[in-house]
Amino acid sequence: VLVALAGVSDASAARPVLLRQGRSEPATLRLRGGGIPFNPMTFVKKCLGQTTGPKIIIAGAPASGKGTQCEFIQKEFGVVHISTGDALREQVREGTDLGKMAEEYMKKGELVPDSVIIGIVKARLAKNDCQRNGWLLDGFPRTKGQAEAMVQEGIKADKCIFLQVPDNVLIERCEGRRTDPETGKIYHLKFNPPPEDDLVKRRLVHRSDDTKEAMVKRLEQYHKNVGSIRDYYKDVSVDIDGVQDKKVVAEAV
Repeated sequence: VLVALAGVSDASAARPVLLRQGRSEPATLRLRGGGIPFNPMTFVKKCLGQTTGPKIIIAGAPASGKGTQCEFIQKEFGVVHISTGDALREQVREGTDLGKMAEEYMKKGELVPDSVIIGIVKARLAKNDCQRNGWLLDGFPRTKGQAEAMVQEGIKADKCIFLQVPDNVLIERCEGRRTDPETGKIYHLKFNPPPEDDLVKRRLVHRSDDTKEAMVKRLEQYHKNVGSIRDYYKDVSVDIDGVQDKKVVAEAV
């Protein structure tokens, strides 16, 4: 690949110097004369306007720890964290055509169809921050139809992480969860207690779908769909034991 280096007047100073190259990592170059080190493929991708950051999907049953690991991943890699709920609400707030379509279904109390959700996800991934920093899709796709639509739209992930947690552990986690409606942060009375702040504690809510009965139904739905999702990401998927301490899981991720 031939790359023109702008802003360098001395041809000898523009000659790249190899700093290091491992067996499984690309060469890192530095322009002779003290330039900034750069990965040549990253440089080329930036010139072509391609996404340079990692593209990640994280999947797991409810209460498997996706939210916690998303925080770690976002901090470590600087990717844009995307949940379909947030992306949907953003489209509605901005009054886009997709947002208006989604709002019509929500007003009727109906599920927003996959075709609209995929359009919303695609629109969000096309924004500059995702193109520049990469993205992290939180719990999406959830169904075979969504995974197939992702492929048809050319949305590819570099890695798909599946958090593995036994159902009995998930139910225990779920029953103890409490949500802060103002911040969206989720706590657990035993494993991740809320801060010693009376104001925060008073506003915590126990969601109606965080009961044992509701959780059993949600897990049945998850297990029904997760196998078909795996088929689409088997070449880039990795299973991680989500029962371990959250920091140990983060290290594995």
